[in-house]
Amino acid sequence: MRSHIFKARDKKLVLGERSALMGVVNVTPDSFYEGSRYPEVSQAIDAALALIEAGADIVDIGGESTRPGSDEVRAPEELERVMPVLETLRKQTDVMISIDTRKALVAETVLAAGADVINDVSALDDGMVDVVARAGAGIALMHIQGSPETMQQSPAYRDVVGEVKAFLQEAVTRAEAGGVSNESILVDPGIGFGKTLTHNLELLANLAELSDLGKPILVGTSRKSFIGRLLEDSSKNRVFGTAGSVAAAIVNGATVVRVHDVAEMADVARVADAVRAASRTREEILQ
Repeated sequence: MRSHIFKARDKKLVLGERSALMGVVNVTPDSFYEGSRYPEVSQAIDAALALIEAGADIVDIGGESTRPGSDEVRAPEELERVMPVLETLRKQTDVMISIDTRKALVAETVLAAGADVINDVSALDDGMVDVVARAGAGIALMHIQGSPETMQQSPAYRDVVGEVKAFLQEAVTRAEAGGVSNESILVDPGIGFGKTLTHNLELLANLAELSDLGKPILVGTSRKSFIGRLLEDSSKNRVFGTAGSVAAAIVNGATVVRVHDVAEMADVARVADAVRAASRTREEILQ
């Protein structure tokens, strides 16, 4: 497992020896996990500061739900939700702030207001690469099959790992060709975004294959429906299932995990990092 430096504007994270935690703050009324919804500005800011106190290295703010079946939110409404939280939080912390958006207009506005990273589930839709490159920002490129509105209707692959890897390689190539720094890119296999339960498990089991892309791997499994299917339980009771998926992701190659429960997953990540380090030591002995 190679180490990476992830740069976003004037900030950087050293990834590899220790996994980074991206804490989720949704300023939406309809995100799939009720416990992450903070439609009031003061609630969202308090939640973000609590995540930072618990150990979040990045705070990811979203103003548009991308849960399966969700409808697209217009850019003005998305900005109306996100901007008050971003502007206030930026004054109170130097922690990396990510904005979860697929719109170049939203990205340009939030970067001008002090955001550091764009978490783009569309993997560089029209105009996004130029916006990110000009700002010297970081970007998370995620694989998705279809769009949030339709992605879970009938996802199908011949080789889910190979196809996700090829998609992300193309996205990385476009980003770098457009001027995004090679140290400012995260790749995300998009767990739950146009995937069945089997697809999600295959990707988690074979994350190491994405290391060929030469970028830090971001994985977001937190409280998602595939965990509920495995446990036959509701989203309110998925924290231990999430812990299992986070540990598996880290041991198999993830260096950033996007989670709702930062305090709990910080402990999980610490143990999983130690296991991964021991495995790497063994590989070095045998070489």
